[in-house]
Amino acid sequence: MPEPPTLVRRGRLLRIGAAVAVLLALVGYVIVQYVFGGKAAPRCQVVSGNGDGASYEFEAEQAQNAATVAAVGTSRGMPERAVTIALATALQESGLRNISHGDRDSLGLFQQRPSQGWGNEKQIMDPAYSAARFYAHLKDVPGYSRLPLTVAAQRVQRSGYPQAYAKHEPDAALLAAALTGRAPATLTCEGRTADEPGDPAKVREALVRDFGREVTPKGGSGDTVTVPVNATAAGVEGGAEQRGWELAHWAVAQASTLGIERVSYDGREWSAADSGTEWRKPGKAGEADRRAGAGTGTGDVRIVIGQ
Repeated sequence: MPEPPTLVRRGRLLRIGAAVAVLLALVGYVIVQYVFGGKAAPRCQVVSGNGDGASYEFEAEQAQNAATVAAVGTSRGMPERAVTIALATALQESGLRNISHGDRDSLGLFQQRPSQGWGNEKQIMDPAYSAARFYAHLKDVPGYSRLPLTVAAQRVQRSGYPQAYAKHEPDAALLAAALTGRAPATLTCEGRTADEPGDPAKVREALVRDFGREVTPKGGSGDTVTVPVNATAAGVEGGAEQRGWELAHWAVAQASTLGIERVSYDGREWSAADSGTEWRKPGKAGEADRRAGAGTGTGDVRIVIGQ
């Protein structure tokens, strides 16, 4: 029995209305992208240094926070295993985002609670501070480096869902290997840098904030921050070369916020202008910088700021 004409017309109108709604939404998206710049958030990727094909892709904001967590750990003499535990914990608690909300009064990367003595709100919302507090508690856990990750993290966090940390361990281990410098040239980020010109002073401040005052950049050209590696590697797991790659990966992870254009170390270079998706042998710009004395191979990490 055929449907009444009224029902047919109603169904046709509903389909047309749905199509119009989708079209309007698409047009609105295009307009917003055009008016406000429409730049997608830059992406980062870490790949395994073991050649097994493992990789993890994440956003620049997450990379920045992960690099800070790793730097704070190694600067306090914590081993790579501790960094893995910290990163897995932050992945579970906040997705490696510095969020200003959570269960009850939980805040920040590790969802620490002011009411439980972790610090005040401003302190906890500082990634370097919150990471330092996490490591201070982890260090007091007997034999933490030999414990299963879920157990070690739970001893610090007292979570209602301790087993949830386990699913983040493979990604956290990849991140830790790169961000502690043990796996060279394994972290890259897409090339979009900050909309505003970079400021070498801010790069220096961020280095000291995350690594401590033993990391002292030296002079260079006006747009270059050069970090001597040998002077900062005393007592660092893996020695000078590993510390150099840690600093180099840290700079790449911070590129979109600090306006970093190029990072060079150990005969390899990451460049924002070259899509930022791999480390290469330096091009002509890198060669010119070296001839000018801006960087000297394995001994220095050279960070060039966009202007």
